[in-house]
Amino acid sequence: MNKLDVKERIIQVASDLFYFQGYSQTGINQIISEAHVAKASMYQHFKSKEDLAVVYLQRRHTLWLGNLFSYIEPKKTNNEKLIACFDYLIDWLEEVNFRGCGFQNISCDLPQEQHKIMDQVTLHKNEIRKWIHTLLKEDRNLNEKQAEDLGDEIVVLLEGAIIVSQIQKNSWPIKSAQKTCIRLLA
Repeated sequence: MNKLDVKERIIQVASDLFYFQGYSQTGINQIISEAHVAKASMYQHFKSKEDLAVVYLQRRHTLWLGNLFSYIEPKKTNNEKLIACFDYLIDWLEEVNFRGCGFQNISCDLPQEQHKIMDQVTLHKNEIRKWIHTLLKEDRNLNEKQAEDLGDEIVVLLEGAIIVSQIQKNSWPIKSAQKTCIRLLA
């Protein structure tokens, strides 16, 4: 890890700790220690733990969406892409031992005054929602309201499947949500 520059080491260590350990359970001193940096170096790059969490979420957003889009890219229709989102969730969540969504996790773990972090969570979730609405508008003969209503139902299926699979440590909630999505799209 020492091959990364100081800022990148801090981000990488903090990202792993925030995701696998939790935001509130991760202290600045632990990040400094595990990144093998001086406290002054930490504060030279990040004014606060909150600022570091914002960078973590911005990077996670880009990485997660990139991975999702690459996964579903071979699908021919937008319906197939929406259904494949659930397959992506299974692969991803099994890979991280059902740790769940970093955005869901951090939003449940925050003190109320952490607005910059919640703004990033909201941005991520809204971007996924808007993308689903767009897919439905492009491929189906629905008006704007119908596409948004159906899209919101699919968003709830995706988000709910993630949290229930995290609780259950199993992929059955995602498979069940996928079956419901298939019925909604029929």
